[in-house]
Amino acid sequence: MTPPKTVFLVNPASAGGSTGRRWPELAHRAATLGLTGDALVSEEQGHLTALAEEAVRGGATRLVVVGGDGSVNEVVNGIAGSFETSRGSRAEDVQLAVVPRGTGWDFARSHGIPRDLDAALDVALNGDVREIDAGLVTFRAWAGHEGRQHFANVASAGISGAIAQRANETSKALGGKISYYWSTLAVFARWQTGEMRVSVDDEIRAGRIIDTMVANGRFLGGGMMMLPEAEPDDGLFDVLVIGDVTKRDLAFTLPKSYRGKHLPHPRLEVLRGRVVTVDADEPLPIELDGEQPGTTPARFEVVPRAFRLRKPRE
Repeated sequence: MTPPKTVFLVNPASAGGSTGRRWPELAHRAATLGLTGDALVSEEQGHLTALAEEAVRGGATRLVVVGGDGSVNEVVNGIAGSFETSRGSRAEDVQLAVVPRGTGWDFARSHGIPRDLDAALDVALNGDVREIDAGLVTFRAWAGHEGRQHFANVASAGISGAIAQRANETSKALGGKISYYWSTLAVFARWQTGEMRVSVDDEIRAGRIIDTMVANGRFLGGGMMMLPEAEPDDGLFDVLVIGDVTKRDLAFTLPKSYRGKHLPHPRLEVLRGRVVTVDADEPLPIELDGEQPGTTPARFEVVPRAFRLRKPRE
Protein backbone atom coordinates (compact mmCIF):
# COMPACT_ATOMS: atom_id res chain seq x y z
CA MET A 1 0.00 0.00 0.00
CA THR A 2 1.34 3.43 -0.96
CA PRO A 3 1.95 5.54 2.19
CA PRO A 4 -0.07 8.77 2.45
CA LYS A 5 1.50 11.94 1.10
CA THR A 6 1.63 14.18 4.16
CA VAL A 7 1.31 17.95 4.30
CA PHE A 8 1.41 19.91 7.56
CA LEU A 9 -0.99 22.88 7.71
CA VAL A 10 0.40 25.16 10.39
CA ASN A 11 -1.25 28.07 12.18
CA PRO A 12 1.74 29.95 13.65
CA ALA A 13 -0.56 32.22 15.69
CA SER A 14 -2.08 29.33 17.65
CA ALA A 15 -1.19 28.71 21.29
CA GLY A 16 -0.47 32.40 21.75
CA GLY A 17 2.03 32.45 18.88
CA SER A 18 4.22 29.72 20.33
CA THR A 19 3.39 27.37 17.44
CA GLY A 20 5.19 29.65 15.02
CA ARG A 21 8.16 30.05 17.31
CA ARG A 22 8.39 26.33 18.01
CA TRP A 23 7.56 25.01 14.55
CA PRO A 24 11.14 23.95 13.66
CA GLU A 25 11.29 22.01 16.93
CA LEU A 26 7.85 20.47 16.34
CA ALA A 27 8.74 19.48 12.78
CA HIS A 28 11.97 17.88 13.96
CA ARG A 29 10.10 15.90 16.59
CA ALA A 30 7.57 14.71 14.02
CA ALA A 31 10.36 13.60 11.68
CA THR A 32 12.07 11.76 14.53
CA LEU A 33 8.88 9.77 15.04
CA GLY A 34 8.58 9.05 11.31
CA LEU A 35 6.06 11.68 10.23
CA THR A 36 7.47 13.87 7.46
CA GLY A 37 6.05 16.10 4.76
CA ASP A 38 5.90 19.59 3.37
CA ALA A 39 4.68 22.41 5.63
CA LEU A 40 2.27 25.14 4.53
CA VAL A 41 2.15 28.00 7.03
CA SER A 42 -0.84 30.30 7.38
CA GLU A 43 -0.18 34.02 6.96
CA GLU A 44 -3.55 35.31 8.16
CA GLN A 45 -6.93 34.18 9.42
CA GLY A 46 -8.72 32.10 6.78
CA HIS A 47 -5.53 31.31 4.85
CA LEU A 48 -5.51 27.63 5.86
CA THR A 49 -8.65 27.05 3.76
CA ALA A 50 -6.80 28.00 0.58
CA LEU A 51 -3.69 26.10 1.68
CA ALA A 52 -5.73 22.94 2.31
CA GLU A 53 -7.29 23.18 -1.16
CA GLU A 54 -3.82 23.65 -2.62
CA ALA A 55 -2.50 20.64 -0.72
CA VAL A 56 -5.32 18.32 -1.86
CA ARG A 57 -5.01 19.43 -5.47
CA GLY A 58 -1.29 18.76 -5.19
CA GLY A 59 -1.94 15.16 -4.26
CA ALA A 60 -1.75 15.28 -0.46
CA THR A 61 -3.69 12.46 1.17
CA ARG A 62 -2.88 13.18 4.84
CA LEU A 63 -3.38 16.73 6.09
CA VAL A 64 -1.96 17.33 9.57
CA VAL A 65 -3.47 20.43 11.18
CA VAL A 66 -1.14 22.09 13.69
CA GLY A 67 -3.41 24.50 15.51
CA GLY A 68 -6.71 24.85 17.34
CA ASP A 69 -10.40 24.55 16.57
CA GLY A 70 -10.41 27.49 14.18
CA SER A 71 -7.56 25.92 12.24
CA VAL A 72 -9.45 22.63 11.94
CA ASN A 73 -12.49 24.55 10.73
CA GLU A 74 -10.49 26.29 8.01
CA VAL A 75 -8.92 23.05 6.81
CA VAL A 76 -12.25 21.20 6.72
CA ASN A 77 -13.64 23.99 4.55
CA GLY A 78 -10.57 23.70 2.31
CA ILE A 79 -11.02 19.95 1.94
CA ALA A 80 -14.70 20.44 1.07
CA GLY A 81 -13.82 23.17 -1.41
CA SER A 82 -11.27 20.98 -3.14
CA PHE A 83 -13.87 18.23 -3.64
CA GLU A 84 -16.40 20.69 -5.03
CA THR A 85 -14.04 22.24 -7.58
CA SER A 86 -11.76 19.37 -8.59
CA ARG A 87 -13.10 16.28 -10.31
CA GLY A 88 -9.94 14.37 -9.46
CA SER A 89 -10.30 14.74 -5.67
CA ARG A 90 -12.32 12.26 -3.64
CA ALA A 91 -13.21 12.36 0.03
CA GLU A 92 -12.04 8.79 0.54
CA ASP A 93 -8.54 9.75 -0.63
CA VAL A 94 -7.88 12.36 2.08
CA GLN A 95 -7.24 11.86 5.79
CA LEU A 96 -7.29 14.62 8.40
CA ALA A 97 -5.02 14.51 11.46
CA VAL A 98 -4.70 17.05 14.27
CA VAL A 99 -1.84 18.14 16.49
CA PRO A 100 -3.72 20.29 19.04
CA ARG A 101 -2.01 23.63 19.57
CA GLY A 102 -4.89 25.99 20.36
CA THR A 103 -6.41 27.06 23.66
CA GLY A 104 -9.82 25.43 23.25
CA TRP A 105 -9.01 22.21 21.34
CA ASP A 106 -12.62 21.04 21.65
CA PHE A 107 -12.53 19.17 18.33
CA ALA A 108 -9.56 17.12 19.51
CA ARG A 109 -11.22 16.56 22.88
CA SER A 110 -14.44 15.38 21.20
CA HIS A 111 -12.48 12.72 19.31
CA GLY A 112 -10.08 11.67 22.05
CA ILE A 113 -7.02 13.07 20.27
CA PRO A 114 -4.37 13.64 22.96
CA ARG A 115 -2.87 17.05 23.63
CA ASP A 116 0.56 15.57 24.34
CA LEU A 117 2.76 16.24 21.29
CA ASP A 118 4.27 12.79 20.87
CA ALA A 119 0.94 11.05 21.46
CA ALA A 120 -0.84 13.30 18.94
CA LEU A 121 1.89 12.70 16.35
CA ASP A 122 1.55 8.95 16.90
CA VAL A 123 -2.20 9.20 16.22
CA ALA A 124 -1.50 11.18 13.04
CA LEU A 125 0.94 8.49 11.93
CA ASN A 126 -0.65 5.27 13.18
CA GLY A 127 -4.19 6.04 14.33
CA ASP A 128 -7.36 4.43 13.03
CA VAL A 129 -9.19 6.19 10.22
CA ARG A 130 -12.84 7.00 10.93
CA GLU A 131 -15.39 8.62 8.63
CA ILE A 132 -16.86 11.70 10.32
CA ASP A 133 -19.91 13.84 9.58
CA ALA A 134 -19.69 17.58 9.02
CA GLY A 135 -22.19 20.41 9.01
CA LEU A 136 -22.97 22.75 6.12
CA VAL A 137 -24.36 26.13 7.15
CA THR A 138 -26.07 28.82 5.11
CA PHE A 139 -26.28 32.18 6.89
CA ARG A 140 -26.16 35.95 6.49
CA ALA A 141 -22.56 37.12 6.33
CA TRP A 142 -21.55 40.30 8.14
CA ALA A 143 -21.35 42.12 4.80
CA GLY A 144 -25.00 41.24 4.10
CA HIS A 145 -24.64 38.57 1.42
CA GLU A 146 -25.46 34.89 1.85
CA GLY A 147 -22.59 32.91 3.34
CA ARG A 148 -21.97 29.18 3.15
CA GLN A 149 -19.44 27.29 5.28
CA HIS A 150 -18.82 23.90 6.83
CA PHE A 151 -18.13 23.12 10.46
CA ALA A 152 -16.49 20.07 12.01
CA ASN A 153 -17.50 20.05 15.68
CA VAL A 154 -20.20 22.41 17.00
CA ALA A 155 -22.10 25.38 15.61
CA SER A 156 -24.65 27.61 17.30
CA ALA A 157 -26.89 30.65 17.03
CA GLY A 158 -27.56 33.06 19.85
CA ILE A 159 -25.59 34.05 22.93
CA SER A 160 -22.77 31.53 22.29
CA GLY A 161 -21.74 33.44 19.17
CA ALA A 162 -21.28 36.58 21.26
CA ILE A 163 -19.43 34.57 23.93
CA ALA A 164 -17.04 33.12 21.35
CA GLN A 165 -16.40 36.58 19.92
CA ARG A 166 -15.60 38.02 23.36
CA ALA A 167 -13.33 35.06 24.16
CA ASN A 168 -11.46 35.50 20.87
CA GLU A 169 -11.01 39.22 21.49
CA THR A 170 -9.60 38.79 25.01
CA SER A 171 -6.43 37.19 26.27
CA LYS A 172 -6.39 33.39 26.54
CA ALA A 173 -3.21 33.37 28.59
CA LEU A 174 -4.98 31.42 31.34
CA GLY A 175 -6.30 28.84 28.88
CA GLY A 176 -9.45 28.28 26.89
CA LYS A 177 -11.56 26.96 29.78
CA ILE A 178 -11.14 30.05 31.96
CA SER A 179 -11.42 32.41 28.99
CA TYR A 180 -14.74 30.94 27.85
CA TYR A 181 -16.07 30.66 31.40
CA TRP A 182 -15.54 34.33 32.19
CA SER A 183 -16.72 35.38 28.73
CA THR A 184 -19.93 33.45 29.35
CA LEU A 185 -20.57 35.29 32.62
CA ALA A 186 -19.73 38.69 31.12
CA VAL A 187 -21.94 38.33 28.04
CA PHE A 188 -24.84 36.75 29.94
CA ALA A 189 -24.94 39.70 32.35
CA ARG A 190 -26.03 42.07 29.56
CA TRP A 191 -27.76 39.71 27.11
CA GLN A 192 -31.38 40.49 26.22
CA THR A 193 -33.20 37.24 25.45
CA GLY A 194 -35.51 37.60 22.46
CA GLU A 195 -37.87 35.46 20.42
CA MET A 196 -36.22 32.68 18.41
CA ARG A 197 -37.74 30.19 15.98
CA VAL A 198 -36.05 26.80 15.68
CA SER A 199 -36.90 23.81 13.51
CA VAL A 200 -35.19 20.40 13.77
CA ASP A 201 -36.51 18.31 10.90
CA ASP A 202 -40.26 18.26 11.70
CA GLU A 203 -39.96 19.53 15.28
CA ILE A 204 -40.60 23.27 15.78
CA ARG A 205 -39.81 25.38 18.83
CA ALA A 206 -40.50 29.09 19.28
CA GLY A 207 -40.30 31.50 22.17
CA ARG A 208 -37.76 33.18 24.41
CA ILE A 209 -34.68 31.13 23.55
CA ILE A 210 -31.18 32.23 24.48
CA ASP A 211 -29.23 29.82 22.27
CA THR A 212 -29.42 26.85 19.91
CA MET A 213 -26.38 24.55 19.68
CA VAL A 214 -25.99 22.21 16.70
CA ALA A 215 -23.44 19.51 17.39
CA ASN A 216 -21.46 16.73 15.80
CA GLY A 217 -19.08 16.62 18.79
CA ARG A 218 -19.64 16.62 22.51
CA PHE A 219 -17.38 19.46 23.62
CA LEU A 220 -17.29 23.22 23.05
CA GLY A 221 -16.23 26.39 24.82
CA GLY A 222 -12.97 25.10 26.24
CA GLY A 223 -14.24 21.81 27.64
CA MET A 224 -17.99 22.13 28.23
CA MET A 225 -19.62 18.75 27.47
CA MET A 226 -22.86 20.35 26.35
CA LEU A 227 -24.05 17.44 24.17
CA PRO A 228 -22.79 14.38 26.06
CA GLU A 229 -24.48 11.85 23.75
CA ALA A 230 -23.49 13.38 20.40
CA GLU A 231 -21.97 10.93 17.93
CA PRO A 232 -19.88 12.35 15.06
CA ASP A 233 -20.75 9.63 12.56
CA ASP A 234 -24.45 8.86 13.04
CA GLY A 235 -25.75 11.18 10.32
CA LEU A 236 -27.62 13.32 12.87
CA PHE A 237 -27.04 16.53 14.76
CA ASP A 238 -27.62 16.66 18.50
CA VAL A 239 -29.35 20.01 19.04
CA LEU A 240 -29.51 21.77 22.40
CA VAL A 241 -32.23 24.43 22.66
CA ILE A 242 -31.62 26.67 25.67
CA GLY A 243 -34.63 28.59 26.90
CA ASP A 244 -34.84 31.75 28.96
CA VAL A 245 -32.41 30.68 31.69
CA THR A 246 -31.91 32.81 34.78
CA LYS A 247 -28.71 33.87 36.50
CA ARG A 248 -29.44 31.24 39.14
CA ASP A 249 -29.77 28.59 36.40
CA LEU A 250 -26.42 29.65 34.99
CA ALA A 251 -24.67 29.65 38.36
CA PHE A 252 -25.79 26.10 39.14
CA THR A 253 -25.73 24.60 35.66
CA LEU A 254 -22.59 25.99 34.00
CA PRO A 255 -20.08 24.19 36.30
CA LYS A 256 -21.97 20.90 35.75
CA SER A 257 -21.59 21.24 31.97
CA TYR A 258 -17.87 20.46 32.18
CA ARG A 259 -18.82 16.99 33.41
CA GLY A 260 -21.83 16.60 31.12
CA LYS A 261 -24.13 16.55 34.17
CA HIS A 262 -26.30 19.59 33.33
CA LEU A 263 -29.08 17.50 31.76
CA PRO A 264 -31.97 17.02 32.20
CA HIS A 265 -32.97 20.61 32.94
CA PRO A 266 -36.44 22.19 32.59
CA ARG A 267 -35.16 25.04 30.41
CA LEU A 268 -32.90 22.87 28.20
CA GLU A 269 -34.12 20.48 25.51
CA VAL A 270 -32.15 18.09 23.29
CA LEU A 271 -33.48 17.24 19.83
CA ARG A 272 -31.93 15.23 17.00
CA GLY A 273 -32.20 15.73 13.28
CA ARG A 274 -30.54 16.25 9.92
CA VAL A 275 -31.63 19.82 9.14
CA VAL A 276 -31.88 22.71 11.61
CA THR A 277 -33.09 26.24 10.90
CA VAL A 278 -32.83 29.21 13.23
CA ASP A 279 -34.38 32.64 12.80
CA ALA A 280 -35.21 35.59 15.04
CA ASP A 281 -36.80 39.03 14.86
CA GLU A 282 -33.37 40.59 15.35
CA PRO A 283 -30.30 38.97 13.69
CA LEU A 284 -28.39 36.78 16.13
CA PRO A 285 -24.69 35.94 15.84
CA ILE A 286 -23.80 32.44 14.73
CA GLU A 287 -20.68 30.51 15.67
CA LEU A 288 -18.94 27.73 13.74
CA ASP A 289 -16.18 25.89 15.65
CA GLY A 290 -15.51 29.02 17.68
CA GLU A 291 -15.49 31.43 14.72
CA GLN A 292 -18.18 34.07 14.02
CA PRO A 293 -18.83 34.46 10.27
CA GLY A 294 -22.26 36.14 10.41
CA THR A 295 -25.82 36.04 11.73
CA THR A 296 -29.21 34.42 11.44
CA PRO A 297 -31.26 33.42 9.53
CA ALA A 298 -29.25 30.21 9.38
CA ARG A 299 -29.75 26.70 8.04
CA PHE A 300 -27.61 23.81 9.33
CA GLU A 301 -27.51 20.60 7.28
CA VAL A 302 -25.60 17.44 8.21
CA VAL A 303 -23.17 16.09 5.59
CA PRO A 304 -22.79 12.37 6.40
CA ARG A 305 -19.26 10.96 6.32
CA ALA A 306 -17.87 14.20 4.93
CA PHE A 307 -14.22 13.52 5.75
CA ARG A 308 -11.88 10.94 7.24
CA LEU A 309 -10.16 11.53 10.57
CA ARG A 310 -7.14 9.90 12.18
CA LYS A 311 -8.22 8.91 15.71
CA PRO A 312 -6.61 6.95 18.55
CA ARG A 313 -6.82 3.23 18.02
CA GLU A 314 -9.77 1.46 19.62
